[in-house]
Amino acid sequence: MQDKRSYSLLTIKSVNEEKREIKGVATTPSSDSYGDIVDPDGGVFTLPIPLLWQHNHDEPIGEVTEAKVTKEGIEVKAKLAKVASPSRLSARLDEAWESIKSGLVKGLSIGFRPLEYVFIDEGGIHFTKWQWFELSAVTIPANVDCSLQTVKSLFKSPAASGTRQKNKLSNSKAGVSASINRKESQMTIAEQIKSFESKRSANDAARLDIMNKAAEEGRTLDQEESENYDNLTAEIKSVDAHLSRLREMQDTQIKTAKPIDNTQKSILDAARSRSSIVKADEKLAPGIEFARYVKCLASAKGNTHQALEIAKAQYPEQPRIQNVLKAAVSAGTTTDPVWAGALVDYQNFAGDFIEYLRPKTIIGQFGNGNIPALFNVPFNIRIPGQISGGNGYWVGQAAPKPLTKFDFKSVTLGFAKVANIAVLTDELVRFSNPSADLLVRNALASAIIERIDIDFIDPTKAEVAEVSPASITNDVTAIKSTGNPEVDVELLFEAFIKANLTPTNGVWLMSSMTALALSKMKNPLGQKMYPELTLLGGTFQGLPAIVSQYIGTNLILVNSSDIYLADDGQVVIEASREASLEMEGQPTNNSKTGKGAQLVSMFQTNSVAIRAERFINWRKRRTEAVAYVSDVNYKTPVTTPKP
Repeated sequence: MQDKRSYSLLTIKSVNEEKREIKGVATTPSSDSYGDIVDPDGGVFTLPIPLLWQHNHDEPIGEVTEAKVTKEGIEVKAKLAKVASPSRLSARLDEAWESIKSGLVKGLSIGFRPLEYVFIDEGGIHFTKWQWFELSAVTIPANVDCSLQTVKSLFKSPAASGTRQKNKLSNSKAGVSASINRKESQMTIAEQIKSFESKRSANDAARLDIMNKAAEEGRTLDQEESENYDNLTAEIKSVDAHLSRLREMQDTQIKTAKPIDNTQKSILDAARSRSSIVKADEKLAPGIEFARYVKCLASAKGNTHQALEIAKAQYPEQPRIQNVLKAAVSAGTTTDPVWAGALVDYQNFAGDFIEYLRPKTIIGQFGNGNIPALFNVPFNIRIPGQISGGNGYWVGQAAPKPLTKFDFKSVTLGFAKVANIAVLTDELVRFSNPSADLLVRNALASAIIERIDIDFIDPTKAEVAEVSPASITNDVTAIKSTGNPEVDVELLFEAFIKANLTPTNGVWLMSSMTALALSKMKNPLGQKMYPELTLLGGTFQGLPAIVSQYIGTNLILVNSSDIYLADDGQVVIEASREASLEMEGQPTNNSKTGKGAQLVSMFQTNSVAIRAERFINWRKRRTEAVAYVSDVNYKTPVTTPKP
């Protein structure tokens, strides 16, 4: 590992003017890397330790002659050199002595080399053993708080410290790489890896040169060549081991990487950076951005070229809408690596609309808050299941073993889509004010919510092959309500118990009227019977409740983990002004066997038809996963008999 620095503050205890000796206590070292810990007791050093001036290795000012770890910190005794003849050296030494003695320079920078260390789970390194090889006296401005963070920030970069960057050249043997100290800041892990790889290659080449020279002269290696070769080999092994550690550390840093905080830039860095205008993205309510996209498409009669121009004019601060429309305009090509990138924007704000939609549907509330999730599966899969168990028998010695039989049934979830057409006036889609955006969003949501909710729980909704799924209550025998919720609940739980099912992930489905009636029921003492249930939902009989206006007079108990759900989470939008529509909630015509019907022209009525399609499918894992009570009416208060 590369050499590190830690920082301390010096409190002077005593001064010997004649010997130029200073005794003081340095605070516990704090590493120059955020999250690192330097153990004071782990310091290993050989006295005297060089004492430098302001981080400059070519400007020593003395030596540390004593050092020991105490409860207060590291107690040090430093002796500064003294030169009698006037010179630049004597001027620097006198300046350093007077500055440290007077407290003008009270920061200490400790140079150390890690010997033993462990990586911290939260990030950072704990140095348990380290070699102390230098100490530098550094300046802290008098007008700031003298904290360790101040010392560290001052010497993170040359600009902050006020020192110039110095290039130092090191003499080295030909063919062997040497480090060049090009900057005060330390090398990154990647730079270290590259440096050591270069050094290894140079050493390998030097070994080859030695062997080639001996081969050309037809002799073995002499003593000096043998020593050089062995030294190069040992250094290569050491470099290989160090490279392995560096790569391991690089992998660790990648895994624990955190976003860069650019708020601590120095004034000089800010001055060097190019000025730019920062625009904050407009914070929109869920689904509004999707509604604006739909409005642009509708205003342009489905023409994406025109829709793009409308988006630029009405929503110049919404780049994602423009990017999606650009992606629709441009032709796809395998040679353009970013062609499909804008499609991600569509998935984002279409997904945002779905997130707005989900809490408003029965299906969407599963998996939110305390409500267990449905069993999510992909589309177009076939899942085998066992619907009956075999029998076991006691068998005597040498007696024949009876046979048993299992029954199996496969569940298939293909593709299914729910679609609806919302009709909006031309004036509505042309206006670019927030109120119009809300109306468009709510119209699109209403067009999908009603269909999904009704078909999910309507007992009469049977499966239509390759079109739509059956409701979860379809083919389930209804239990006639007794008018008493306590009795009805017992009957529902009894249905699960008879089917050998425990509703551990049970969820109640009820209408707003049923939830309201139950929440108002009181016992003879005037206390609420179901205090955790409200008009909007809550908890009923220990299980969460979902409330929807489309459930009607049924009280449904669902074991959510036994319901398969396939949902791609996207909405596909198309718009038309030329279409003529059969304005019915249940249209009777189709494209195969069409018949005459009363149609409304979008062009004639200055309207826009927006078709929204969502791919979704569900199916019960087993028939007994759902039980329900029909004809529920709890409006009349029920008094629980006294025990």
